[in-house]
Formats: sequence, structure tokens, C-alpha cells
Amino acid sequence: MPSATSSALPQLPPTILANQHIYADYFDEEFARELDENILQLLDRVWFRSRLVGFEDFPQRNNPDRPLIFASNHSGMAFPWDAMVALAHLMRSLPKPDDLPRPLSAPLLSKSTLMNPFLVQNFWRKCGCVDATTLNFETMMYYQEHNLMLYPEGVPGIGKGFNRKYQLQRLATSMLRLGIQHRTDIVPFYTINGEYLNPYAYSWDWINRLTKKIGIPFLPLGPILLLVLLQPWCFYMAFPANLTYVLGKRIKPYELTSKSHDELTRDDYLDLSEQVRRLMQTEMDAAVQQYGQQPYRWKDLWQRMKENRRYFPFFLPFAWPALFTEFERQYVKEGRRNIQLKLTSPGAWLRMIWRNPFTISFFIPILGWIPIAIRGYRGNTIKQ
Repeated sequence: MPSATSSALPQLPPTILANQHIYADYFDEEFARELDENILQLLDRVWFRSRLVGFEDFPQRNNPDRPLIFASNHSGMAFPWDAMVALAHLMRSLPKPDDLPRPLSAPLLSKSTLMNPFLVQNFWRKCGCVDATTLNFETMMYYQEHNLMLYPEGVPGIGKGFNRKYQLQRLATSMLRLGIQHRTDIVPFYTINGEYLNPYAYSWDWINRLTKKIGIPFLPLGPILLLVLLQPWCFYMAFPANLTYVLGKRIKPYELTSKSHDELTRDDYLDLSEQVRRLMQTEMDAAVQQYGQQPYRWKDLWQRMKENRRYFPFFLPFAWPALFTEFERQYVKEGRRNIQLKLTSPGAWLRMIWRNPFTISFFIPILGWIPIAIRGYRGNTIKQ
């Protein structure tokens, strides 16, 4: 299991030493790579058509013993396809595997199977996500194998609604505190068009407080909601937004103050957080102006679909439940490796449903939610 450098070990608090198991818990790099090769590359190539802007000269650590902190905005009100696509695109693009950031994700994503795409067990954790708790964040600052990625707006950023889609919410002060303590840089990047994955969806705080009790961070009230009742697979769906990720300027938080991390007060950190938020907001506004004016690019989507027609219907959202379930069956349940899903053979989608009959639940109006909820909440740890 990867650990902190030997010179740093004596200085580590016992709580962090005891928590270093999170580096390897669940994380399966082979799972992530085969998932990308069999599913995400197709979805990205046809449906999302993601772009990386400014990542050619990928940022390197200013402090070799500490990971960089990559920070992005939340698009709001959509299942986190934007983060999934960003990491998959980076994984296949970066020449150095340890440059790839591992995400600190909202704990509710891992508390129940329902919040994993199409009920794939421990999906987020297998792909490298770590629950975004204070202890886990502090522990990951000693991690050597990869950089870190987080969404410092937290849950308020997820549920901010389409009307506030590009309004950065207050940033977590822990990002500033740990950046200053470990003298490591914050590298912002901006997710553009992600709000069009689930457009015109809004939320109310009192409704979100209720849905959090059943493991759903927020309930987007918009055009998709009725579809979710009639076709449960729509809970995970995304419209074909042209996802664009724009790298921002590196931020050195330890140069924004003359005080050490333990001398700064809560108010000091709030002031620093607001200062960084304003810097990021200015950059993001410019990125939206340049890359956010045509969120769907329909002609390009149609062209991509024609070019990849032999993969029909797998690039369309209604086919994704069978696609993800078949991958899990082969990789997890049967223990296969070097999987090659045969997506171009005649009748491939129907055969996947035949081999994974539970998939039919995703297409049964209203009543389909009963077996999905039973499986989705079995063994959940939401109350914890």
C-alpha cells in the first residue's frame, strides 16, 4: 500500500497514520482503465465530445512530496458525468500516470449503491474516489501516487440550480488551510457546459434536506423529473452537452498571507477563501464567454453519431444501463480481465439485457423503482 515518505512518517499524527488505508481501499486502477476502454471512450467520443483546453503543458508539483490540489466548479443539478468524463479524458491523455488526480467526492455518493451509476457496486471508490471528510483530506496530502481533485463548493455547489450555474459558491476553507500548511499549489480548472447535462433544473433547500436523509444530495426539479418516474434509467441520464475543461492559473495560497497555517483565524481563512473565489470567478466568466455559447453543438453531435453508427445504440443514454451492468458482470462477478465488450455485433444490446435481467427494471414505469430501491439501499451506510 502506498504511504507517505519515510522522512515524513515520524511527524504524522496517529490518526493520519491509522487512516492511510484509504490510499488503497477499493481503488482498482485496472477497473478504471477497462471501464474507460469499453464504455467511457465511446460515450465521450460521441455524446459528450469533451475538450481539454490548456492542459498540454500539464502542471507539475511545486512541492515534490505533496500532491497538487486540482479544484473545479460544480455544474449543478446533474449526476456527476462531468467529473467522470474529465478524469477519463485525463487518464487517457496524460503521459505520466501519477499526474492524474484522485477525487475527493461527496460522501453521499458512496453511502448507497443507488448513487453509483446504474447500481454498479462501489463504482466511485473503485475509480479512485475518496470520501471528502476532513481526516481523509488531511491524510491524502501525504499521498505520493497521484495528485488530488476536489470540488470546493461542496454540496451547495451541486444543488445551486440552473439560475446560478456559473456563480461560484463559498469555497471550502480546508483547501486553503492544507495548501498553506503543506505549501502546495491549487490548480483551478473550469467545467463549461456541464449544467446542460440536466438543463433548467432548480432546487429548494427544504426539499434537499429531505432527500439527503435517503442518500440523494439534492433533488433537481426540472424537465427530467417526470421522466425519472416513468423511466428510472433517466435518474442517471445526461443530455449531450459538449463538456469543456479549461485550465486556470496556478494559485499559491501560502503567498496570499504572511501568517503560518496555525496562526490564521477562521475569519482569516474565510477572507482568503473569498479572495480565491473571486480569482476563480473572473477566470471562469472568461471561459464561459469563450466556450459556453454553444453547449450542445447539434450538427457535430449528429456527425459523430453517423461516424459511429456501428456502435448504435450504446452511445445513447437508454442503452447505458445494459452497458454498465454487463461490464460489472464480466469484470466483478466473473473476474475477467482485458475485457472487450462486443458492441458492434448484431443484437448485442438485447443479449446484454438477457444476461442481466435486472436491467429491465430501469424501463418499468414507477414500479421499476421498487427493485431498484431495494438493491440500491441494501447495506447502505447513510445513517452513519
